Amino acid sequence: MGVINKILCFLLCLFGLTVHGQEIPPIQIFTPQDYAAEDQNWSISQTENSFIYIANNAGLLEYNGASWELYRSPNDDILRSVKSVGDRIYTGGYMDFGYWNKNQYGTLVYTSLTKQNNISVKEDEEFWGIINLEDYVLFQSFERIYIYNITDKSFEIVDSKTRINKIFEVNGAVYFQKIEDGIFKIENGKSQLVVSSPKINNVELVNICQLENGLMLQTKDNGFYIYNNGEISQWQTITDDILSGYSLYSSVRLKDGNFVLGTISNGILVLDKDGDLLQKIDQKDGLSNNTVLSINEDKNGNIWLGLDNGVNVINLDSPYRVYKDKQGALGTVYTSEKVDDHLYLGTNQGLFYKKLNSDDRFELIGGTQGQVWTLDVKNGTLFCGHDQGTFIIEQNRATKISSIRGTWIIKSIENRSDLLLQGTYKGLNVLELVNGQWRYRNKIEGFDISSRFIEFSGLNEVLVNHEYKGVYKLTIDNDFRRVLDYKKLSIEHGIKSSLTEYDNSILYCYREGVFSFNKDSDTFIKDSILSDLFTGDKYLSGKLIYEEEHNRLWGFTKDKILYVEPGILSNEPEANIIEISEDMRKIKTGFENILPISDEEYLFGNKEGYITVNINTQRPESFNIYLNGASYTSLHNEFAPIDYSEPINLENKYNSVHFSYSAPYYNKLSITKYQYKLVGIYDDWSDWSTDSEVLFENLPHGDYELKVRAKAGTVSAANTLSYSFSIDKPWYLKPIAIIAYVLVFLLFVFLVQFFNKRYYKRQQQRVIEKKERELELEQLENQRQLMEFKNQNLQLDIDNKNRELGTATMNLVKRNELLNNIKEKLSKSKSLDEVRGVIKMINSSLNNTSDWKLFEEAFNNVDKDFMRKVKSLHPSITSNDLRLCAYLRLNLSSKEIAPLLNISHKSVEVKRYRLRKKMGLDHEQSLANYILEL
Repeated sequence: MGVINKILCFLLCLFGLTVHGQEIPPIQIFTPQDYAAEDQNWSISQTENSFIYIANNAGLLEYNGASWELYRSPNDDILRSVKSVGDRIYTGGYMDFGYWNKNQYGTLVYTSLTKQNNISVKEDEEFWGIINLEDYVLFQSFERIYIYNITDKSFEIVDSKTRINKIFEVNGAVYFQKIEDGIFKIENGKSQLVVSSPKINNVELVNICQLENGLMLQTKDNGFYIYNNGEISQWQTITDDILSGYSLYSSVRLKDGNFVLGTISNGILVLDKDGDLLQKIDQKDGLSNNTVLSINEDKNGNIWLGLDNGVNVINLDSPYRVYKDKQGALGTVYTSEKVDDHLYLGTNQGLFYKKLNSDDRFELIGGTQGQVWTLDVKNGTLFCGHDQGTFIIEQNRATKISSIRGTWIIKSIENRSDLLLQGTYKGLNVLELVNGQWRYRNKIEGFDISSRFIEFSGLNEVLVNHEYKGVYKLTIDNDFRRVLDYKKLSIEHGIKSSLTEYDNSILYCYREGVFSFNKDSDTFIKDSILSDLFTGDKYLSGKLIYEEEHNRLWGFTKDKILYVEPGILSNEPEANIIEISEDMRKIKTGFENILPISDEEYLFGNKEGYITVNINTQRPESFNIYLNGASYTSLHNEFAPIDYSEPINLENKYNSVHFSYSAPYYNKLSITKYQYKLVGIYDDWSDWSTDSEVLFENLPHGDYELKVRAKAGTVSAANTLSYSFSIDKPWYLKPIAIIAYVLVFLLFVFLVQFFNKRYYKRQQQRVIEKKERELELEQLENQRQLMEFKNQNLQLDIDNKNRELGTATMNLVKRNELLNNIKEKLSKSKSLDEVRGVIKMINSSLNNTSDWKLFEEAFNNVDKDFMRKVKSLHPSITSNDLRLCAYLRLNLSSKEIAPLLNISHKSVEVKRYRLRKKMGLDHEQSLANYILEL
């Protein structure tokens, strides 16, 4: 493998590696896939609002700066010509011509003039040219010219027996060429011969221009002629030899007097007004095709090319020029330098050079294959810091003076013009000038950290930045051989950070800001002005570059390049902006590099080659933003277009609204961005975005105003787009619905009140009934308790009565027994007269009925119904029988009854017997039980 590498290196050194290319203006490429149509584009025109219209094989193409739209011709035929006139877009195709107008929805609608005016065109006639002059539009085919009067809509026809190649408008006059006949001019609707000469009669013209000394006649294959005072002469220029080898198809004279010529298979030629070649651009330089069918210069000086395969836009007046290494031999440019009249590029593939301001090819300098890190001129000598070491470059020859790998940077040492300090992968090395020759002297011992960024903070003090470890301060001995001391400074390390000397300060830049080194305290102090410029949301890289020649400090953010200059009238630095985004400039992040080529022109190396910028020719181009379409839909339906010529009120169900807008700004390196807000719901501006459309879904009812603004780089649109619309209230929020709601609510309130009232009335009734029942139960309970109490009292009374009755009965019994005993004893007394008196008194007492009445009354109190019941059952019973029944009711025995009745025991039995008979009781039936059960 080593042998092969050596052979390759030898061959490269022997034959050199050549890289073809030239600096060209930025070119924007649109492929058929981009614009969704066919490949060939025959004619280009621009409207007053800067929209671009192109006649394509598939129909009419519209480009608004953000998106393409294809309008197919009614017959699906090829469109050959297009011309914008006022608010109309005139087109010509196969056997038809007419115009397009935008309807209320922003969509182009076609009107055929041939059909509208019943014009009989020739068979297979195609219309290749359209020009506008005052109130007339002229349509040119190979056989005729149709003159259309816009005012009265009338037509005149200019016939030709020979082929009409093209039609030209020159300073208010209309010229056309008839093959074999010459050049004609249309005046008052008639053709008049102007030029007839064998030199041009059978030669196809591609353009006619007015010069100071006559008409310029540009031919397809025979160069240019001048017609003046009736004579035709060849236009002699230094480009004649170049033109003689090309076949032209299209041509346009620019506003500045220069010419752009479109060729068949050779791209374009740009000539100055004197005919000198300014530039030749073809497919290998960046065009997408070499056959140029049509050319148009837009309002801002951009050149639109309709190609045999695609559409290209060349920013011819752009301050930028692009060198693109399409072969890939150059690689990524990490550094560049200018020495005398040579330009050197250090890339990841080696060191290349060419003559400055020439179209020469870059050639590889032998022996420098591999990664180049830095190019620097010191004391008139060009040094190359390389992965393989350090080289001295003399024109196209490289001499290695150090084999220490990885030279990042080379610095001069103050007061030591014979020494140079270089930072490498493994610390610091010293180069020495001996007898007029630079050579490697020594490594500075004591510090082995990679030293990509180094700056002197004193005669023997060096600051070294390592992206992953931080910033170190080194103290070196006087002879630069050893590090006496070093320390890490108290500031965070940062990826893609850098150290740079600017305006007598050492600046350290990383994501958190730009910091200035304070030598007294060995600390870094944040510089708020520079931090605001180079860091923050747009931070990309901390790489700051000091350009000593013009005292400028350069930095790079995501969307721009900035350079700072000392203020003229103040101490504050003045910031200048080059609006070119990271995506467009394609510079290797963290390895940004810049080279001043002149006072105004700078070179920036990138991954594909380099870009040059003229900082004094950057001029803002005015542009407007336009609303291109609006539509609405409900959640699941298709979109329907909106007439956005006036405000609209949408039904509530159509509450998803889509808007598309654009700013026709065609500078490739300045990205157009948009910002919107919807007043009424989103009152804050959105973030800047490249999206040229917005969809608002499920908007609530209300009044809205869409506002959109645009910017391209640092240039803002001249206007702010505004469109008002409203979304109706839903049916359930409309006045009728609200009235219905009120009525329903009132009815509901009434019903609620009614049913509540009825409910509560029922509840109240239930409660009342419940309370009544409870009261009744309580009363019944009270009555029961009262009855029970009364019964208890009655029972007590009965018991008392019974006791009283029993007591009375017993008293009667005992009294009568006593009286009877007394009576018996008295009967036995000796003095009969006295005894008889006592006995009479006792008998009188025993037979006294008052005792019975008292007993009867007491008995009836206890058992008041008994006497009545017995009487009712047995009417034959006497009072003496009732008396016996009463005693039996008291469950008294015959023995106990006898004294009460003042009869003997036997007499009681007799009375009982008789009572049984009166009652009709059976013999087996007990009289006592019967009476007790009554």
